[in-house]
Amino acid sequence: MNGFLNLNKPAGFTSHDCVAKVRKFLRTKRVGHGGTLDPAATGVLPIAIGKATRLLQYLQHNKAYRATIQFGVKTTTDDLEGEVLASHSATGLTLEKVKSYLPEFVGTIEQIPPSYSAVQVGGKRLYALARSGERVEAPVRTVEIHQLEILDWRAGDFPELDLAIHCGTGTYIRSIARDLGDLLNTGGTLARLIRTHSSGFALKDSLTFDALAEQVEANTFQPISPIVALQHLEVIVLTGEAATRWCNGQRIVWKEFAVAEAPAFYRVMGEDDRFLGIGQPIVWEEEPRLMPKLVWSG
Repeated sequence: MNGFLNLNKPAGFTSHDCVAKVRKFLRTKRVGHGGTLDPAATGVLPIAIGKATRLLQYLQHNKAYRATIQFGVKTTTDDLEGEVLASHSATGLTLEKVKSYLPEFVGTIEQIPPSYSAVQVGGKRLYALARSGERVEAPVRTVEIHQLEILDWRAGDFPELDLAIHCGTGTYIRSIARDLGDLLNTGGTLARLIRTHSSGFALKDSLTFDALAEQVEANTFQPISPIVALQHLEVIVLTGEAATRWCNGQRIVWKEFAVAEAPAFYRVMGEDDRFLGIGQPIVWEEEPRLMPKLVWSG
């Protein structure tokens, strides 16, 4: 079995837990995931099955979330799962004031990841260092946030803001909550997080574990084809001898593109709509060629 699963991750599961559960359901060891979700978060977790694990790096990178930020609270983990460091009423905070700071979080920005995160420093995860009591400076990361949209505002002692967030890979929503709270001098933490899109998969099309179990029991589960998951990649169709050479791992002379203007990768197809793999444009012996990055046989 080879392909993808658009899993609706439940709260309380790590991404690794989800992989283990899918392995058990599908009775296969070769399972991986794309785009880690914190245990408290829910929503889209792309799962690769079989040799599709080799395709995870070629999926779309943009992501989208629905997040709830609670003001007046600071925690060790920058979400409600952590120890409370400070808590005080932010009843005077208004939506208009919050709006005035949101533009600072749109575009290419620098972020400091949460102390409890999977970012590595000196070969160790930040969360492991934090749990051991070791204090280290988290590396600053440059991330891309495409859009922030206000969905709802609930005033009170600890006001809550619901945001729709469209961003690039590597963005920490917990850091947005923390940094926005710091700018407003109220403190802020992430109260809820749902990932609505990831790697080209949407929440509305996702499967819960219960739904997956039902399909497996009824023998109706079909993984999502790489052709569907990789629709964002431009296509090159190979026929005849060129297709044969490709399947043997050989570079193909391809005069139809200028390497400098070509995309980084192509989805390579056969004339019978068969997925053949991932190709990369290169210059070899002064000629533009298509180099096999991944050959999908069978």
